[in-house]
Amino acid sequence: MPEAGALHLPRFLVQRAVAAALAEDLGTAGDITTDAIIPSDAEAEATIVARKEGVIAGLDLAEATFAALDPDMQFHRAVQDGARVEAAALLARVAGKTRALLTAERVALNFLGRLSGIATMTAAYVAAVEGTRARIACTRKTTPGLRALEKYAVRAGGGVNHRFGLYDAVLVKDNHIAAAGGLSNALGRLRTRIGHLVKIEVEVDTIDQLGEALAFPIDAVLLDNMDVAMLKEAVRLVAGRVKTEASGGVSLETVREIALSGVDLISVGALTHSATSLDLSLEWRR
Repeated sequence: MPEAGALHLPRFLVQRAVAAALAEDLGTAGDITTDAIIPSDAEAEATIVARKEGVIAGLDLAEATFAALDPDMQFHRAVQDGARVEAAALLARVAGKTRALLTAERVALNFLGRLSGIATMTAAYVAAVEGTRARIACTRKTTPGLRALEKYAVRAGGGVNHRFGLYDAVLVKDNHIAAAGGLSNALGRLRTRIGHLVKIEVEVDTIDQLGEALAFPIDAVLLDNMDVAMLKEAVRLVAGRVKTEASGGVSLETVREIALSGVDLISVGALTHSATSLDLSLEWRR
């Protein structure tokens, strides 16, 4: 298990995700290839290595996948989540029942590769805004059923999490405003319907809308698809009264210029919907 203080996922989330993934892969018959070829008492050793450089996330999931099929499996980490590694770097050594190693291999690597890909992309965005006040945040554009894991990977890459779902913060978006008959109508109803500890963020796409939103007791504004000049004007008008978040049209090529506008946060959906999995391999030792 991870060292004290190391990044790690809550155990119940790991176990739930691993159980669902293995059930999907094994079905009702199990691994019919491995079980037909490998004796039940055979043991083996293998290593997990990175084929490309990147930032690692998801070692808890990889370990739990092997352990689910062999409780005595030995999993020794060479790095911890959040570490940047070079190509060919050793990530972990695994030893135990050969059947368990072979059957768990793909699920373990899928989890580890997917989360490491997200962490790697996040780290690139974080590096691009270094020296500015802006922090890089993820969105709800996640894989259904894997949101908590993918948002964890964003943290491993140095980013921060936006709300986890529709339940933990208010975000009044353009369609809410349209359906309510206007921004003032939407915001006027909020405080009578939600708890006093709930944060309120409002999406605006014009300076006039921003002025209207700031007349209400809100906590943050999402500045949607504004160009840099408009972002700078928005930051000036807000004058630190609420948090400012830029969103829309963000790429590695544009993120630094956006950050230099003075916004507090930049949300990037691509972190979780477009990250490429880090290429990993399970290499046989014995």
